[in-house]
Amino acid sequence: MREKIQHPVRKLTLAVVAGAFIGLTGCATTAQLEELQNKVNADIAAVKADAAAARQAADAANSRANEAVRIAEDANRRSMDTAEKIDRMFKKAMHK
Repeated sequence: MREKIQHPVRKLTLAVVAGAFIGLTGCATTAQLEELQNKVNADIAAVKADAAAARQAADAANSRANEAVRIAEDANRRSMDTAEKIDRMFKKAMHK
């Protein structure tokens, strides 16, 4: 009869130990999840900052490209004006 009493006590002890282990593991897992969430949030913030910096650099590059196009168009217009003047001078010289 003594063996039958010890057997349920062992099961109860095992259940208590397992419950404590699961409880402690759960707390550790929660802490690990919080740590992971904090890391993910920090990574997201870093990515947002990088994206903002990239957007700023792209905007600056776009502005410089637009300025370069304006300068090129101006240079092209001046070149065409000069070519017309040279053509008129050549035709005037041919008529003399």
